[in-house]
Amino acid sequence: MAVTARNTARGVCRMPRHRLGVGWPDLTVRRNAPAGRGTDSPISWSVCVRDSGGQVVYDHRPDTVLSTASVGKLLLLIEVARGLPLDRPCDRRDVEPVADSGLWQHLRTDVLPAHDLAVLVASVSDNLATNVLLHHVGLERVAALGHELGLASTALHDMVRDVRTAAHPPRLSSGTAAELSLLLHRLPGIDGGERVLDWMRTSADLSMVASAFALDPLSHDGLVLRNKTGTDDGVRADVGVVNGCAYAVLANWPPDEATVGEVLATMRELGDGIRAFVGN
Repeated sequence: MAVTARNTARGVCRMPRHRLGVGWPDLTVRRNAPAGRGTDSPISWSVCVRDSGGQVVYDHRPDTVLSTASVGKLLLLIEVARGLPLDRPCDRRDVEPVADSGLWQHLRTDVLPAHDLAVLVASVSDNLATNVLLHHVGLERVAALGHELGLASTALHDMVRDVRTAAHPPRLSSGTAAELSLLLHRLPGIDGGERVLDWMRTSADLSMVASAFALDPLSHDGLVLRNKTGTDDGVRADVGVVNGCAYAVLANWPPDEATVGEVLATMRELGDGIRAFVGN
């Protein structure tokens, strides 16, 4: 099933970008600009919000390609769900150790089934579990999946590395809000997509857009949320589905020109808009 970012594809028609009654932040203006620094925001945003029918209700530069950090792991999860036996034993000793996000590096067991690794990736963006699954699936198959889904600008480029040098792809993944929001909207109809959504319900990172939904990070009672986030220096990304509304919010910025705090505050405002739109 091809995933095209054109909103007129397959009967999906563009709606007004600013739904009445919903307040969306002005992403061109800097929040609390320091004296003498001007008001133009140094943050590059790509945002797209769709209703349950796939129609766009708000967007801002939705076709801008940005770094998405761990959001690209979503493509790996789709390929695992549709093409890897989920009871296959996977050994972390088959790959080089990798640090940062994840729990498996702190556990004693060396071998877990593929299903459990997928849950670790979906819940805490586990880097070691990501690389072990890539060892079994192959980056080539993930790339082929992207082409099959019709993704022109959204891809997982590499395995997770503690140190990324000039010899490696410059970023783990990249994408556009238009493509990612449409992918999330169409995920139930994609082979393996329902299983991926089930894994995504365990996501513990509600620090970005999802901070507006007032959910317990460890037990999502209330709004029906499935999301995947990505974090790196100068990168924050949150994509998901909440009460049937698919969203993708991507932010890149020079770390010396903006702060994580102002990015997260704006992401929370966007989440407030989404929450108002879904009526909660």
